[in-house]
Parts: sequence; structure tokens; C-alpha cells
Amino acid sequence: MRQFFGMSQSGNLAEATRGLGRPQFIMLLSNDVQFEAHVKDLEALYPGVPSIGCIGMSYDSRIVEKGVGIIAFTDGVTAAANVLEQVSTMPVKYIRRLEQDMAKVGGSDRDTVCIDFCSGNDACVLTTINTVLNRKGISLVGGTGDKGKVSANGKIYPDAVAYGLIRNQNGRVKTYKENIYHQLGDYRFIASNTDKTKYIIGSLNGKPAKQVYQSILHVTDQQILTQTFKNPFGKINGNDTCIISIKEVDGNSLACFRQVNDSDVLILLELGDYKAITKETIQTICRDFPRRSAVFSVNCLFRYKLFSEQNYMQSYLQEMSSLGNHAGFVGYGEHYNNRFVNQSMTCVVFE
Repeated sequence: MRQFFGMSQSGNLAEATRGLGRPQFIMLLSNDVQFEAHVKDLEALYPGVPSIGCIGMSYDSRIVEKGVGIIAFTDGVTAAANVLEQVSTMPVKYIRRLEQDMAKVGGSDRDTVCIDFCSGNDACVLTTINTVLNRKGISLVGGTGDKGKVSANGKIYPDAVAYGLIRNQNGRVKTYKENIYHQLGDYRFIASNTDKTKYIIGSLNGKPAKQVYQSILHVTDQQILTQTFKNPFGKINGNDTCIISIKEVDGNSLACFRQVNDSDVLILLELGDYKAITKETIQTICRDFPRRSAVFSVNCLFRYKLFSEQNYMQSYLQEMSSLGNHAGFVGYGEHYNNRFVNQSMTCVVFE
């Protein structure tokens, strides 16, 4: 198989699709103003080709912030695309669609992956999707788009998750997750006074969450929202750590991008040597896949902001391009199998 990436900084879809011949699966990354027109025009250009889309930035060795990016797979994939609707209330109502697409695409954990673009309620969505994918051990990579809407097969859906099932006809697939943070000190917190619907942490070890965070890191209210780039919270999940980013200050509470429940045990994280970690990720992928057809990745918005502030974003994309054909998008949250994570990079590699 091959991966195509086309882009237009001005949002010209014809420019972004130039050279795309016979796609077998398409991903559209657009901007808020042109999203609806792009979805309609893409379907007209490639009628019947499975496609998913959302509002967000895209990249290969360059970043497209406000225009349009097209990522497509050609020459050797079997694919299906669809949506689960009403994700804020009842995504399981539409699970039969995924079951039918699984039967249509076939495949196994060795050669098939699910890529999704979600409008919100990610944790519930991933649990729902995983009930089907887990039967065959199929992995998932994806993320959250902007403005609460996604597209599939030429139609726009609010409050939905768009997914693509992709089977590599010529080799393996494997997913990866990169974490550039490690534990800071031996801080351990028991969360309480949480609000599941607003993702709020009210208290940590019985004290106001905002004050606990400030007392350790010596930051003002205004600095908290940028300090989280370097010091997010973490929730230990087996051998893995789930990163929890701070979204905003809410009185003496902290609103996050991921749900925290009463009695959850949290730790504090600090930024590691992200340049060295990137090199390790690349080395691991090269070791696992000496021959690579494509790499599709999802980078968190906060990683993008952090790397941009450190003047590393362009260097990062150049380094990832050493893998060969690398492209992806910037999400508001990242999906890795049944987990909704923050401030991470997830990717799928095709042999």
C-alpha cells in the first residue's frame, strides 16, 4: 500500500488532491469555514470511496494550520467508513454498523486497524467501539476534531464518531503510543469533589486542587494553563500512565480534558527529554518494521503548542519523516485502543 498526503495552506481542495489517482480510503482535515464545502466537493471528486473527516490541523514534513490536508491510502488496502451517532448519549445504538463493516473488511489483529475522528465523549465512545474490535484484537488510533462535528462518506454529522477500518493487503500493521512525561517526585493524590460531566477536579487529598497544584509548582492562576504543557497530571493504568491535561481554572478547582472520578489516584508528571524520546520511538518502529509503507500519527494540540514554543515542531516533523511516508493530524485528545489520552502521540505503522 501507499500513503498520499496533499495540502493547501489556502484551503484549495483541488490543490490538495492534485496527483491523487485511485484512493481506496481518504481522510479529510479541514478548517471550520470550509469544512462543509470540502466534504461535499471531496465526495464529488471521489464518489463512493470510503472517507472520514474532521476539523483540525494536518501535517507531513510541514504543518497545515488553517487550510486543508488530504491523507489517502492507495494500492493495496481494503477499507470501510461509517459513523456511530449520538455519542454523547447512546453510541452503542449504532454498533451494528461497525459489526457489519468488520465482516465486510475481514482481516485480523495482524493486518487491520481502526482510525477514528470523534466529536466528544471520547472515553465512552472508545469503550463502545472496543467491544467490537476486541473480538479480533484489532487496534485503534484516532483523536478528537474541533467544533463538535465529523464527516463520513460525504455527509457531516454532529455528536458522532467517524471511523475507518483499514486492512493492509500486503503486510502487517501495528500501533504505538509515545509518552514524553515521567513522574515528578513521589506526589500521590486522591481526587474528590469531582464533576464527571465537566471533567473537574475539586480537591486533591482534601485540599482545593488549584492550591495544591500552585503550591508545588509555584505558579499563578494565569500560568497554570501553560504549566500543564510541562506538568500535567497522570493516572496510573496498569503498566501505563494516562496523561491528564488541565483545561482551565474553575474557582478553586481544575477543569481537565479528561474525566477524573472521586477516589482516582493521581500523580504529577514532568516533561522528559522529548528529543531523545522521539529518537527512541523512531528506532523502535524501524526495528519492528524494517520496511514501512506508511505511518499515520495523531499529535496532541498541547504537544504542538509545546514543540512550537520550543522551536522544535518543524524539526520533529523532519525527524519523523525519516520513517518514510509519515502524515497525520493534530487532535484535541488522542485515542489508543480503548484509551482516551492527553498530551501524547499515537500512530499506526503499515508494513
